[in-house]
Amino acid sequence: MTEMVKLKSPVDGSIYIERAVAEDAAIESAVSRARAAQAEWSQVSIAERGKYLLSFLEALLAMNDDIVPEIAWQMGRPVRYGGEKGGVEERTRYMVEIAEKALAPYIPDDRPGFRRYLKRAPLGIVFTIAPWNYPYLTTVNSVVPALMAGNAVILKHAAQTLLVGERFQQAFDKAGLPKGLFQNLVMSHGQTEKLLASGRVDHCNFTGSVAGGRAIERAAAGTFTSLGLELGGKDPAYVLPDAKLDHAIANLVDGAFYNTGQCCCGIERVYVHEKVYDEFVEGFVAETKNYVVGNPLDPSTTMGPMAQARFADFIREQKAEALRKGATAHINMKVENDVAGSPYIAPEVLTNVDHQMSVMREESFGPIVGIMKVRNDEEALALMNDSPYGLTASVWTTDTDHAAALGDRIETGTVFMNRCDYVDPGLVWTGVKDTGKGGAMGVVGYQNLTRPKSYHLREAI
Repeated sequence: MTEMVKLKSPVDGSIYIERAVAEDAAIESAVSRARAAQAEWSQVSIAERGKYLLSFLEALLAMNDDIVPEIAWQMGRPVRYGGEKGGVEERTRYMVEIAEKALAPYIPDDRPGFRRYLKRAPLGIVFTIAPWNYPYLTTVNSVVPALMAGNAVILKHAAQTLLVGERFQQAFDKAGLPKGLFQNLVMSHGQTEKLLASGRVDHCNFTGSVAGGRAIERAAAGTFTSLGLELGGKDPAYVLPDAKLDHAIANLVDGAFYNTGQCCCGIERVYVHEKVYDEFVEGFVAETKNYVVGNPLDPSTTMGPMAQARFADFIREQKAEALRKGATAHINMKVENDVAGSPYIAPEVLTNVDHQMSVMREESFGPIVGIMKVRNDEEALALMNDSPYGLTASVWTTDTDHAAALGDRIETGTVFMNRCDYVDPGLVWTGVKDTGKGGAMGVVGYQNLTRPKSYHLREAI
């Protein structure tokens, strides 16, 4: 019997779509096609590759009116936000634009009688395992630079967002990308592990949980397949006395609750200097109470359901544990269907919290945030670094030099000042500790999707 993947919509609990899992023989065939296509693609100029990628972008953007409600049905994001069109376009255009420079040969100091240079050679086949929370943006982060660097790509998208992989396939097909160069496959976890263990792919980009990342490492062990892993996060913010509070409050509330808090770089804990703590909390609570939780297909909804009921139940458990240990809840919003076993849940702001509580230590990945008062920078830094994760951290101040100095001491992949929850395609998206390894975007992203190849050519004597 054919194994099926069924996508249960968080909107109403119905089965929104279902797809058959690929046969093992079909996966084997896809890998062979990718290998053959990549050999030819590696000989195509970077400029020509860029034309294909920009045509793909145009095709994908043209689908946006259909994509927006699909996202709502698949993972719950409200239609009012318009999908991920802006970020997809920004990242794709930027990575195409910098490809020539990022992949240009490096030529060391001249040595008479020799021609010496280092090239960036494609890895071969890149296996992208994409998540559901930002299903288009996270896929673009890997797929676009992988293809621009001369690789072939096999995409396995999350079961929660199956239609996204199909949309990518449709857009690449419309762009006329050579057959076999990009292939979207519906695969089981067992098939994913089997493919990694086979050594037939050269690099794997995985975005997901820490447990998932460890499973990827185990599956690829001994194959020498390189890995890019973006895993969990518990991203902190530190609000200093000189911060512009209105700006900080508005942006940190958005950073905590956009996408129903289902963001790897979402704000999950806030440390506020005692001089502005009371004013900050008052403003943060007032701003949070403006959210409208409901059906994501309703344009008035600003917060939809979580992607799965079990994720919402985990947030309920974190809140209950914190309250038992003395935390104070400030929102207590009444929301229809906000009960155990439902993906609909209201945002929550907690104070009187500490690092003995799960909500301040374990990744929430949902609409709950804890706020702590701190006396000075040293206390804030100690608390910010008291985490097994390290993706982003934000500092809210008017002093850029001070922010940079604090950033030097924060254990994180990205330091923000006066903003949060953003991927700058000109830098690199990376993390430390249990957040993973590798990096996407920018020049570093291209380096991680290629290998250095040296040419040492001696002139005839």
